Amino acid sequence: MNHLTENKTLIDLLQWRYATKKMSGKSVTQDKIDLIIEATRLAPSSSGLQPFKIMVINKPELKQQIFPIANNQQQIIGSSHILVFAAWHQYTQERVYAMIDHINTERGLPISNGDGFKKGIGGLFTLSQEQQKAHITQQVYLAFGIAIAAAAELGVDASPMEGFNREALDDLLGLEALQLKSVLIMPLGYRDEEADWLVKLKKVRTPRRDFVITNPGTL
Repeated sequence: MNHLTENKTLIDLLQWRYATKKMSGKSVTQDKIDLIIEATRLAPSSSGLQPFKIMVINKPELKQQIFPIANNQQQIIGSSHILVFAAWHQYTQERVYAMIDHINTERGLPISNGDGFKKGIGGLFTLSQEQQKAHITQQVYLAFGIAIAAAAELGVDASPMEGFNREALDDLLGLEALQLKSVLIMPLGYRDEEADWLVKLKKVRTPRRDFVITNPGTL
């Protein structure tokens, strides 16, 4: 663990992190990248299907190509690595059933043990394209939140980014051939304490009294 985050609680770490606007270019060690990815891999997802993949970008020339696609946001250039969260374009029997078979194999169970699961999950295939997209995207965001927390635990800055041209990024990374679509980008690195205008500003969130409603609808 980074000395800056040692003995810190999750709340402390979430107070420390922010959406870094300018990174220093300092490299994040591979062991920390691996831990962030592993935490993301272990994140919850509906029925354990994990309908997305993570693309890891660390080549400077590729980051330069992504820079204009991401509206010239400086985090792209200053980052050590960029994680691209790419979702399945839709639920298909091939993908879903393969994951169910994998689950049973890993648990030492017969493949046929998943027949009931396959039947029960069939409703996914009846959803419209828009409904499938929404459901798959929700799974990506679940994992994305875990990745942010994992990075903070390791003292690594992370910038959640939605502001980019998805079609252009998909073309650049060849995602269509993989039947994937980019959803989110997460540059990882270390904040530039001198150049980032946001670093010294107070973290502001909705006050707890306005954020939490206990037992709604009851007298």
